[in-house]
Amino acid sequence: MLAVSASFSAPQDRGLLAHHVAGTVERRYQTDANARPSEEADDVGQVVHRRPASMIPVSGENAGVPYGAFETTPLLSTPVPCVLKAASYTSSGARAAVRDEMKVLLRYSLPVFGTHLFEHSIMMATVISIGHISTVALAAATLGFMTANVTGLSILQGMANTLDTVLPPAWTSDQPKLVGLWTQRMTILVCVVLIPVLALWLHAEPLLLGLNQDPEIARLASIYLKWASLGLPAYAFNCVSRRYFQSQGLFTVPTRIILYLAPINIFLNYLLVWGPEPFCLGFIGAPIAASISYNFVAIAFVVYGAFFVPRTAWHPITLRAFTNLGYLAKLSIGGIGQLASSWWSWELVGLVASFLGPVPLATQSVLITTSSSFFQAPYALGIATSVRIGNLLGERDVERAKTVVRASFLLIIVLATLFSSVLITFRRSWGYLFNDDPEVVNLVAAVLPLVALVQIFDDAGAVVAGILRARGKQVLGATLNISAYYVIGLPIGLWLTFKRDFGLFGLWWGLNIAMAYASSIGLYICLTTDWDKEVEKVVARLAVDKGYQPVDEEHAH
Repeated sequence: MLAVSASFSAPQDRGLLAHHVAGTVERRYQTDANARPSEEADDVGQVVHRRPASMIPVSGENAGVPYGAFETTPLLSTPVPCVLKAASYTSSGARAAVRDEMKVLLRYSLPVFGTHLFEHSIMMATVISIGHISTVALAAATLGFMTANVTGLSILQGMANTLDTVLPPAWTSDQPKLVGLWTQRMTILVCVVLIPVLALWLHAEPLLLGLNQDPEIARLASIYLKWASLGLPAYAFNCVSRRYFQSQGLFTVPTRIILYLAPINIFLNYLLVWGPEPFCLGFIGAPIAASISYNFVAIAFVVYGAFFVPRTAWHPITLRAFTNLGYLAKLSIGGIGQLASSWWSWELVGLVASFLGPVPLATQSVLITTSSSFFQAPYALGIATSVRIGNLLGERDVERAKTVVRASFLLIIVLATLFSSVLITFRRSWGYLFNDDPEVVNLVAAVLPLVALVQIFDDAGAVVAGILRARGKQVLGATLNISAYYVIGLPIGLWLTFKRDFGLFGLWWGLNIAMAYASSIGLYICLTTDWDKEVEKVVARLAVDKGYQPVDEEHAH
């Protein structure tokens, strides 16, 4: 019934649900009986919609910006969406709406998954390249990579996640240029944070020696971090840029860019680590290759944003970028706590496993790799859910925001069931994908049922985190994770491992308990959210930004 364009955009997806809404659409435009229709094209030039040229405000600060977008109009062409009245659904209409939202979330999630997968390949290519030099070199690269994760990458990712709160609602509001303004503000904060992180990376050897690391491994790991620091600013910029595009529904832009550049990274790793003279640099060639790749990605983001998409979301660079930094910093601290508390706990579990012996350590490496690989899909779904809900809050569409919550949890149930079934079905042969040692393979098979159980809680937690980010509840998410992992899960896991002699099983029981606690409470919080108040918070945030006033959502209503 509705034509669907090739562009992935929120207004376009709005059309999928329009025929389910038992309400009317308010369209603010001036009618001209003699107006000629004008053609609207998507970002690849395909005409997807005709509308009267007069459907454009003739006065006010948004003069010249189309208000009354039809549902099939791409988001880039129509920055200001229509405003839906509070909708009610029949039972059959509600089920159809949930199904349609599931389709939207899947379409959003797939390119996000691809982006993270190919970005992960940049680091994996580095480790693989160094791994063929020597065991000591591999250990140093692994130590350097873990240090980078804990002291830098997790912090930057947590800060970038904060943009899921402010960018999507701004894009679907009547002030789409706030997307660019909030992006500039986050860039300023990231630059401030980069100063101590870079200082640590450039002087990491004393820290690693203080942690009783082997002197040679600590020396090489510090060299790894020094050369990797060349790409850290670009990595931070890329984290922010992805959110800038994703908030506009342009989920495929980061995927396309990194898809083209991932093979270049592989080539650079070969050339700089193993290539002919004078290109062969050995150990330092791998972090240099990664740094060059991240800088290439950053340049590609700038070029794409400047020349290949309309600048509807961009805000001129002014001193306004230095306003409301306190509010964004508060959200960022919560975002770091929400992501890093979980990220660091997995690193800590791996460290504890090293005290159990070589076989449990090797087994834990297999299990962590398996769990983190499977987690990429629900993590992508969490990002898609956050963006989708944020867009709907910007439209003040309470009913469909509720629908997205239900749809996201239905999808995660399917994903978790699928992943858990795969692990249970292939548990006896799974270890052979990573190792040929029978002891390791047997222990992997024995612990995999606990890993399969973890998938259910961990996957649900990814969606919960996305919903909390959409609401600006990063501090709540951080509190939930910290209490789950460090107050409940890890202490119980350590007690079971060392006091009850459960070994590796004890650690995974602790993780299960932690995630069951966090996901169950998070699920309750998400399902009992007052979305009318969330809309009020978004409206207040947008309104005060118009008046150059600091944001204080706690007292906004």
